[in-house]
Amino acid sequence: MAMMTGDQYVESIRKLKMKIFLFGEQIDNPVDNPILRPSLNSVKATYDLAAQAEYEDLMTVKSHLTGKPVNRFCHIHHSTDDLVKKVKMQRLCGQKTASCFQRCVGMDAFNSLFSTTFECDKKHGTKYHRNFLEFLKEAQEKDWTVDGAMTDPKGDRGLSPGKQADPDLYLHVVERRKDGIVVRGAKAHQTGIVNSHEVIVMPTIAMTPEDKDYAVSFAVPLDSENLFMIVGRQSCDTRKLEGGTLDVGNCEFGGMEALTIFDNVFVPNDRIFLNGETDFSGMLVERFAGYHRQSYGGCKVGVGDVLIGAAALAADYNGAHKASHVKDKIIEMTHLNETLYSSGIACSAEGFKTESGNYLIDLLLANVCKQNVTRFPYEITRLAEDIAGGLMVTAPSEKDLRDPKLGPYVDKYLRGVASVPTETRLKILRLIENLTLGTAAVGYRTESMHGAGSPQAQRIMIARQGNVEMKKKLAKAIAKIE
Repeated sequence: MAMMTGDQYVESIRKLKMKIFLFGEQIDNPVDNPILRPSLNSVKATYDLAAQAEYEDLMTVKSHLTGKPVNRFCHIHHSTDDLVKKVKMQRLCGQKTASCFQRCVGMDAFNSLFSTTFECDKKHGTKYHRNFLEFLKEAQEKDWTVDGAMTDPKGDRGLSPGKQADPDLYLHVVERRKDGIVVRGAKAHQTGIVNSHEVIVMPTIAMTPEDKDYAVSFAVPLDSENLFMIVGRQSCDTRKLEGGTLDVGNCEFGGMEALTIFDNVFVPNDRIFLNGETDFSGMLVERFAGYHRQSYGGCKVGVGDVLIGAAALAADYNGAHKASHVKDKIIEMTHLNETLYSSGIACSAEGFKTESGNYLIDLLLANVCKQNVTRFPYEITRLAEDIAGGLMVTAPSEKDLRDPKLGPYVDKYLRGVASVPTETRLKILRLIENLTLGTAAVGYRTESMHGAGSPQAQRIMIARQGNVEMKKKLAKAIAKIE
């Protein structure tokens, strides 16, 4: 099968019989739901861009398994060039959607499992790498969107998985059969899961031998029996039900998150990638986290490009674009955004070949990249809100603007530069609101803090990778200390 078009992707999701709950009710299909459709459009854009000749080099690549062209989101990195192009592709997708396009987690799961299963098989004589290669080949052939599920609810953070009051607070194996395993638990904050064909599940932390039932990784279809999703709330999400577009801010694209429940889900043997090998759970977590922290040097930068452009337009429409302090704020936003990008490129360029043959990023620089992402988007957001002004959060609704009696007053008193229609000014202010406070904030501001691990998780890795002892030796050599 050739790569899907965007329309073919949409229809493939429509055919799945997923169990999705939103506002306490089961919805028939995410394709037709006005709250979820913008998030589907963001994924659809990754298929549409792959079909455009000008983006072919970034969006597509030849599979090392089949020799056929595949979407880069289904690709295994085999060079530092692949790693760099990944980041550039993510920036492009962020620029085109101004939201989370939801396929990065699956791509990062592919690459972390590729090397981890190889090394696990070498030590334990397991067949996980073969299982994974067959799954990957199918994902490439069918051009699937695959979600990645790592984060467990965790319960009491002071207790290990097996010591929790409720053992299901970490997903675990509850039955081992000749033909497979049965798992129970949940995965939280699942970005784009209702827009995916399959989900790869991974452990959320390094496991000790007594928690071997929690050291499990596998893939299942999203319409598997006993698997269902509860969609999370987002600020301003019900605006999408109002029928207009102005108050939404981002008229076409968006993101979504869900709590995904595995209530005794069966996994066949050929879909299992880790099953009790606790000594490889930490490797899988560390490599996935590294790849995903690299990702933020691309996707968040692309969305940042849109936010910088929106802030600059707001200054234009307010008549403040010539003010020196406004110019300086735009410069600072650009400086911070490009610093994030440079970290993403740096950890890619410093990548190295693993024993399995694929390339891993420089883990120290990837964690530095994500540590910066936990800070800089907040300052970019603050500056955008500063430039936009208070009207960003106090403007009347689109219905007021359209009202025959109220509309003329809204138009008269909320106009900025006389040559710019009031509606145009309000559109850009609503876009800034969407990116900084509304539904897209999930994919930009707040996710910048917690996505791919909390700030402390990166600081732990920076401490581990920082090689302070080597730096002490350098200082001793310079100071002539024996």
